[in-house]
Amino acid sequence: MNWQEVYNNKLVSVEEASSKVESGDRIWIGAYAGIPVQLVEALADRVNELENVELVSALICHPFKCIQSKEYIGKINFNSIFFGPYERKFFKVGNVHINSVHFANTYYALKEVYKVNTLFSEVSVPDEDGYMYYGPIGVSWNGPVAEYAKKKIVQVNKFQPKVKGAMNRIHVSEVDWICEHDHPLAELSQPPVSEKDKKIASYIIPLIPDGATLQVGLGGIANAVAYGLVDKKNLSVHTEMLTDSLVYLARKGVINGKILAGFGLGSQAVYDFVGECKADLAPIHLVNEPYTAGQNEKFISINSALMADVTGQIGSESIGFNQFSCTGGQLDYVRAAGISKGGKSFVCMGSTVKGKDGSINSTITVQLPPGQAVTTPRTDVMYVVTEYGMADLYNKPIEKRVKAMISIAHPDFREKLTKEAKEAGLIK
Repeated sequence: MNWQEVYNNKLVSVEEASSKVESGDRIWIGAYAGIPVQLVEALADRVNELENVELVSALICHPFKCIQSKEYIGKINFNSIFFGPYERKFFKVGNVHINSVHFANTYYALKEVYKVNTLFSEVSVPDEDGYMYYGPIGVSWNGPVAEYAKKKIVQVNKFQPKVKGAMNRIHVSEVDWICEHDHPLAELSQPPVSEKDKKIASYIIPLIPDGATLQVGLGGIANAVAYGLVDKKNLSVHTEMLTDSLVYLARKGVINGKILAGFGLGSQAVYDFVGECKADLAPIHLVNEPYTAGQNEKFISINSALMADVTGQIGSESIGFNQFSCTGGQLDYVRAAGISKGGKSFVCMGSTVKGKDGSINSTITVQLPPGQAVTTPRTDVMYVVTEYGMADLYNKPIEKRVKAMISIAHPDFREKLTKEAKEAGLIK
């Protein structure tokens, strides 16, 4: 039997594919543009037939029915290893459960903590040999899950590109059921680069040497840095996510070395670049492993934060007890930069934030608010950057850390911070 016959024998409707899920199943549904949205929603329509089904995902691109209503609780439960806008919007409904886990540890989390037994994945149309590709997002997790999942259900989408990399595809003979639904991939829009972002970037760009290997995240600051590197030479990439700014540098020839990423996320331009096989993708637990990433000389890590205390404790995922995102790969790459010969890590943030009451508050404080998650410990932090300068904290005594952090706080808050730091016994 050739692969086309195998494909046709396994081909069912989206609704029939969803019917293969049983009570108690624990399903990895993928992340963002790799999620088979129609298959997940068809499963949600079976809510009164099921109990204790666990969905696990990261940064969803669609407001799924199961997170919008309490009727799904205990029947189809939703778990997130990266908290995004839709997860935040519907969190108070009560069916979104957060796990802030290092991306380098997600293989263990999915297999041993969630005990995933079923894979839902979007895939490309088969190639001439019958292989279907996981696309720009799916390679991060789907290949490893496919190795141990008891049930593998794929949704073929002609818009999913065939991508290059490790564990990047699955053969029609290896899946249990196939359904089809074509739709453009969900894009993640980026905020415009502000003048504040450009100012922060201006402190970082001179410290990035030619021949560096880059890891950058999403957002205005990361984009300001990356787009500001057009005059650099011979750059490479080893990053959790391949972004529009990195694709821009690659198209310009500024990045002309290796490009290794866990996934590509952003506009259609990113998906097209990955679909041209100009980047290598690999499972995220391998890409984000700090020692592996740290083998790149002159490894540069650039990430954003929400707040920090004056000793350098970095909060990037919550505001007090309120979860905003998750840890993702920030600490993985901060530690990789510490391992790398000539490596540097930069954690960036604006010096102030506007409160709900309209008040302006310092993002640098003597004491973090109750419940604040520390994403990156002060013992790992190298450089913290605001629009007022850069604080070099790496392995520095606490008193020097405190003075350096106060020096990059907004001028309106420096006197208050100094007074509070003295009262706390942090400085004399």
